[in-house]
Amino acid sequence: MKRHFGTLAACVAVALAIPVGVSAHARHRNAMKAPPLSDTQFMREAAVGGMAEVDLGQIGVQRAQNPEVKQFAQRMVDDHSKANEELKQVAAKRSVTLPGDVDAKHKATIDRLSKLSGAAFDKAYMRDMVGDHVHDVSLFERQSASGKDADLKSWIDQTLPTLKEHEQMAKDVAGKVGAGSGGGVHGAAQRERKAQLSATTH
Repeated sequence: MKRHFGTLAACVAVALAIPVGVSAHARHRNAMKAPPLSDTQFMREAAVGGMAEVDLGQIGVQRAQNPEVKQFAQRMVDDHSKANEELKQVAAKRSVTLPGDVDAKHKATIDRLSKLSGAAFDKAYMRDMVGDHVHDVSLFERQSASGKDADLKSWIDQTLPTLKEHEQMAKDVAGKVGAGSGGGVHGAAQRERKAQLSATTH
């Protein structure tokens, strides 16, 4: 009877663990299947995202506790400032007016993180950075395939390797500060459920 109960508990734990991984992959697939943006829409969204990365990076340099988080934050300031200036040049050639500030969603994130410091900031910031860069890489890959403007496509293809490097860095640092890796917060949830499954089978 005890063995039957242990087997049942293990099955339940496995069943609970599956949706976590599936939903993370599903969100990535949904991002890739989203309707392509026009070149103008993409430039404006990329500009807002780039400005947010710089603003959040500046906060990270000031408030992070972990040296690797501080280094990552400074890298965000440096790389995204450079990319933002390059995007402005592309937009100017097409007479596209880019936003001068971040949108309400990013302002809310900036406000939330501005109230944190130390280890709490490190976890929240790196968790957001993983999610942001997973989204950014998908967005840039999709636009590279569907965009029409040659100069914009050139900038995207030039910027993508850096974004992919940022994504991997974010996952690595997030894991070190306990913010999860791979699927962000879902990575931590999966590890916890694996631990539960192991406990029921011994």
